[in-house]
Amino acid sequence: MKTLYLIPARGGSKGIPGKNIKDLCGKPLIYYTIDVVREIAEDIDICVSTDSDEIISVVESYGLKVPFKRPAELASDSSGSYGFLLHALDYYEKLGVNYDNILLLQPTSPFRKRNHLEEIMLLFDNSIDMVVSVSKSHHNPYFTLFEENSEGFLCRSKIGSFESRQTAPPVFAYNGSLYLINCESLKRTPLNDFERIRKYIMDDLYSIDIDEPLDWAICETVLREGYLK
Repeated sequence: MKTLYLIPARGGSKGIPGKNIKDLCGKPLIYYTIDVVREIAEDIDICVSTDSDEIISVVESYGLKVPFKRPAELASDSSGSYGFLLHALDYYEKLGVNYDNILLLQPTSPFRKRNHLEEIMLLFDNSIDMVVSVSKSHHNPYFTLFEENSEGFLCRSKIGSFESRQTAPPVFAYNGSLYLINCESLKRTPLNDFERIRKYIMDDLYSIDIDEPLDWAICETVLREGYLK
């Protein structure tokens, strides 16, 4: 099965300006993702999709050729994943290179390891749309998640007759680290409409996703204090 390892890296970031190439304990954030992918894949199958000349320069200075520059209309704050995924797939198909699946790896998840990439691959087959990495949620819709009703009062997001959170069904949250996508499914429908999805569970430590400055500070602490083995 042939896999395209796709690393999306927009130039714009409001929470942490320039975060994809910001130095995290000695190297640009995006290098953490490039490094782990290079443990299992050849550079020819690794694609950084970016709209930024600066990111292209930083990536290529690391010896990884960026095959194209992402169009601006696919890199705005309101742009979803579907557009740039299809754009990358179309680029390679026009070159006569056909992939069976895409492993999408966001640079904002720097702590994934080689074994995570290898293990998620084992869960994939052509009968499903996607395997996605998740972490066990500490919040449960039967107990700790609420929605506001039409009268402005809070009510539980999901109703069930469970005595405790421990007896309720386990709940999982996408952690943003790994999305292993069936290319044929992607051509038919956007990710949000996928129905045949398998989970791949990752521990909380490896599931840290950088979105705000606090997340960045947590990652710095994890690295400096040696929490990663």
